Amino acid sequence: MSAAARDLGIGQPAVSERIERLETHLGTRLLRRNTRKISLTDAGAAFYHRSKHALEAADDAVAAVAQDAATHDKPMRGKIRIAAPHGVGEMVLPPILLRLRDRHPHLEIDLVLNDRIVDPVTEGVDISLRLGDCGEGSFAARRLGHVRRVLVAAPNYLARRGRPTKPAELIDHPFVRVTGLFNNGQLPLVSSGRQTTLAPIHIALSLSHWRPVHALLLGGAGIGVLQEPVCTEDLASGRLTQVLPGFAVPGFDLHALYPAARSIAPRIRRVLSLLQEHLPAILRRPVPVDARGKAS
Repeated sequence: MSAAARDLGIGQPAVSERIERLETHLGTRLLRRNTRKISLTDAGAAFYHRSKHALEAADDAVAAVAQDAATHDKPMRGKIRIAAPHGVGEMVLPPILLRLRDRHPHLEIDLVLNDRIVDPVTEGVDISLRLGDCGEGSFAARRLGHVRRVLVAAPNYLARRGRPTKPAELIDHPFVRVTGLFNNGQLPLVSSGRQTTLAPIHIALSLSHWRPVHALLLGGAGIGVLQEPVCTEDLASGRLTQVLPGFAVPGFDLHALYPAARSIAPRIRRVLSLLQEHLPAILRRPVPVDARGKAS
């Protein structure tokens, strides 16, 4: 309710009042409320999906009349809502969004960042970028690239505590992680011969966001795993260096999820094309020399 009120620029009581008036008009309950959460009733879910399709159809009709999407170089109007994981949304998407705004200055972009699976059909987004397993839902998925991960530490930490030379030695070092990763206390590492080793780790610090993990690793708190896009500059400058450079931490495929409708809105199709055009090249940037452990 609070998030909807912020999006609409009105107070939360006004949102509640509008929903109550809509329920009275329809003669049915749309939301199931208790003290802890709000969820859709079956009638609410059906009304939401049909209303969403009707609004999208209206947007498409306006675009067709205005010839807004008749050709690829025509500027788009309206609003597009994109969900993305924190690391990708903060470090990878901004240059693409700048390019999108440059091409389409009248397009309003709403970027929502979180690290959970967001279903574009049920959660009101047009495109959801997700890492790893996409889960299940009535959506289509398009692979955009692969996000590599790197096992890193600060040079001053390694000078003080010693550099591990084999996976089994990681257990002797404090491990800094994003909460939810490596819950079994083991880090998968893939050798150059494509053999996987499960290295035991001592999880000393767990944090809910990659930025404090990044800051702690820079400060010499221990060894940890970061997505490569968030630490590329640190690896190149030597502020961080790769640990066990003969092994790779398995990364994640990046997918774009979007409603699996027979007819996709032109603005969604064109933004998907832009993401597919630029994201793979950004994610394939060469690993800095320092990340391979060959320099400082």
